[in-house]
Amino acid sequence: MAIIEVDGLVKRYGDHTAVDGVSFAVEHGEIFGILGPNGAGKTTTVECIEGLRTRDEGTIRVCGIDPQRDNGELRQMLGSQLQESELPDKLQVGEAMELYSSFYRNPADWHELIDMLNLAEKIDTQFRHLSGGQKQRLSIALALVGNPRVAVLDELTTGLDPQARRDTWDLIEGIRDRGVTILLVTHFMAEAERLCDKLAVIDSGRLVALDSPAGLVARVDGRQRVRFRPSAPLDHAVLTALPEVTSVERAGGQLVVTGRGNLLLAVTTALARNQVVAADLRVEQTSLDDAFVALTGRPIDA
Repeated sequence: MAIIEVDGLVKRYGDHTAVDGVSFAVEHGEIFGILGPNGAGKTTTVECIEGLRTRDEGTIRVCGIDPQRDNGELRQMLGSQLQESELPDKLQVGEAMELYSSFYRNPADWHELIDMLNLAEKIDTQFRHLSGGQKQRLSIALALVGNPRVAVLDELTTGLDPQARRDTWDLIEGIRDRGVTILLVTHFMAEAERLCDKLAVIDSGRLVALDSPAGLVARVDGRQRVRFRPSAPLDHAVLTALPEVTSVERAGGQLVVTGRGNLLLAVTTALARNQVVAADLRVEQTSLDDAFVALTGRPIDA
């Protein structure tokens, strides 16, 4: 049963249609990603789901609740980490957690949360003295303090260094393992591939694809490429004769073999038969970046 249902969502700002007929469903226990470039309509979509913006057309249900009609009840079931999450500079970590905990009928043990998020040593630290990664972990703790069934995380790792980003990914997977359904807004391909069970690709306000990360890649192109430098001259016909191979090209001193199935085994076996060693061998597969370009006609940061 879907825990979030969005059907025909439209949101306009004057003459500009920010979200144009978007529909999708999120199942219980999923990490569901909304992927797209800046300005695509991702945050507007999520803010309509959260009840922070009034939709112009369509229907939304979160845990069976219409966000516009019963926003107060929705607040008890949904936790949010917004794209811009700021607190008063002098507010301490423990004070923030105590304050937010008071907003809910059945809050989580916030001491347990800050332990889980490695913030226990910062309980008396003012917000202004937290690092970027610590602020992000605090925003996650605040999103979870109400014991939500759904957590919305918007551009969670923007501005974090690579290590802090990976640490945050580990935390998100742990949250999902606690039974929380996660709606994750991102424009980072690596984040979407690592975390998401399913992805909605949004571009210019429209849903252009809905599938798992692997499904999106397979839908666009299931080919592989084997790139190597042969140790001796090799007749291309040795490789083009293989049923797994669709093309062979030369790129400088390298050969690039494109094909499907068990391409690597087929190529290396053929090379061994011809006493050729493959130096600098790499296997390349279609990435989520490649799929996004194929689906939208441009890279995500264009």
